[in-house]
Amino acid sequence: MNWKSLFRTKSIPQIVQDMQAWGEADDKNLKKALGVWDLTAFGVAAIVGAGIFSTIGNAAFYGGPAVVFLFAFTAIACAFSALCYAEFAASLPVAGSAYTYAYASFGEILAWIIGWDLLMEYAISNIAVAISWSEYFTGILASYGIHVPRYLTMDFLSAYRGFNTVDALLAQGLKLSELADKNISTSVINAFHAWADAPRLLGLPIICNLPALFITAIVTGVAYFGIRESKLTSNILVALKVSVILLVIGLGAFYIHPGNWIPFAPNGAGGVFKGVSAVFFAYIGFDAISTTAEECHNPQRDLPRGMIYSLVICTVLYILMSLVLTGMVKHTHLDVGDPLAFVFGPEGANLPWISGMIAISAVIALFTVLLVYQLGQPRIWMAMSRDGLLPPIFSSIHPKYKTPGFSTLFTGVVVAIPSLFMNLTEVTDLTSTGTLFAFSLVCAGVLRIDPHQKDPKRKFRIPYINSKFAFPPMVLIALFALFHFNSEGVQAFFHDWPHHAKIPLLCYGVEILVLTYFCIRKNLSLIPVLGLATCTYLMTELGITNWIRFGVWLIVGFFIYFLYGVRHSRLRQVSR
Repeated sequence: MNWKSLFRTKSIPQIVQDMQAWGEADDKNLKKALGVWDLTAFGVAAIVGAGIFSTIGNAAFYGGPAVVFLFAFTAIACAFSALCYAEFAASLPVAGSAYTYAYASFGEILAWIIGWDLLMEYAISNIAVAISWSEYFTGILASYGIHVPRYLTMDFLSAYRGFNTVDALLAQGLKLSELADKNISTSVINAFHAWADAPRLLGLPIICNLPALFITAIVTGVAYFGIRESKLTSNILVALKVSVILLVIGLGAFYIHPGNWIPFAPNGAGGVFKGVSAVFFAYIGFDAISTTAEECHNPQRDLPRGMIYSLVICTVLYILMSLVLTGMVKHTHLDVGDPLAFVFGPEGANLPWISGMIAISAVIALFTVLLVYQLGQPRIWMAMSRDGLLPPIFSSIHPKYKTPGFSTLFTGVVVAIPSLFMNLTEVTDLTSTGTLFAFSLVCAGVLRIDPHQKDPKRKFRIPYINSKFAFPPMVLIALFALFHFNSEGVQAFFHDWPHHAKIPLLCYGVEILVLTYFCIRKNLSLIPVLGLATCTYLMTELGITNWIRFGVWLIVGFFIYFLYGVRHSRLRQVSR
């Protein structure tokens, strides 16, 4: 095997030409139906979902009111990445997102890595959103007296853990009615009942999340029948959920108690960044916009605008919402699955009429997130299949609906089955790891293709700022601030070294030194450099466990690539 060929790139004109030839050969073109506001709505649909209705509470619990800085920092990191995405999208109006961008800048092997990573990212994101949707939907049903059996609304692992926790307390002589006084949450008690009440098959309890399967099937159907139907559904539902969110922000502002904002950062910077996975999980939606490039009327103009508009809108909404939530109740009470409904309950504004509206809005919001992700993943499968890295059936286009039919249905199965059994907490961090990896590689890819080169056909270019004069001073200022304001944390870092949990942060330090060297030596563009630096830093906050899980997923991907992809790659076949 010629190992150098694994890093052979496809030029931007070649990628565009291959896409056009592929579509014209067998009438496989996707239907063009999207404009800039449709793309913006897709971005808002994907970003404003589980983050604002669920995980924002967990982030505020650890970070306090200062969690707004985490949202701002994450938005800035995403903005750098979004500009890099926009740079590529203006040059490569092709489905495939970061996979295609990596093919143009780093070559086939890294394109496969990022494509395999994106498949995990979208699949696990959809699983997490389907699980969250199930929780809100069953809550609405319960408010109307319709109670779905607990063993049909929960994953196996949560039920098992909850049963063991409660069973141990019962063995000590406690009664179920006394568990609430022992700070045992309702979700744990529900998990106990789910395990205890579930029917058995060969001695094992039958526990699954049936509503998650139900919603995945519906969304897959909408995505299968066409991009116009998906666009119309998304636009209507996005307008509804943003209206409710603005109502919550405006109404909640009248119930803010400024004393709840003191102290503003109760757990310091460590507490703020503890919620990074939950917060970043909310921001990954703009990546999905780029997968619809071939269905846009004017992708080179509209894709960059749609990404940036949606990011700005969502950042403002998240910051306002986090300020309202932490102002209405103390942050220590926000570690709940439905923080928006909670702050309008008895411990907050005590406006029960709005809780139902919030729950319905959450169901709508999570549906739109699931729809956009379910549109994105099949187009990644399709792009990889067109390059020969996956079987040809993944790039088949439905003759009537003009959608990647098989890939859409396959994606539905890949999401639906795990959503029956997987745990929400286990999947969120892994999704953020994969997303940050994709963002980092896109930023590095822009640096690789020389972003300040002149191209008159490009509709969007990142403003070139020489990082030589900006990035090294930024690094020095950051080091000074770290040692001056957090000297105890620095001493603690080296005190118990070596420790496996510190390896990601140590690697990040080495990366910054190397990046600083190339900034000085190669006059790199500042914006992609900052995107690479911020995204990789956020990755260090996710912990070594997620890195190990991510590494295992990549190893599985390598096996598939060398068993199939490397033998069928069209680029390698042409080069022979």
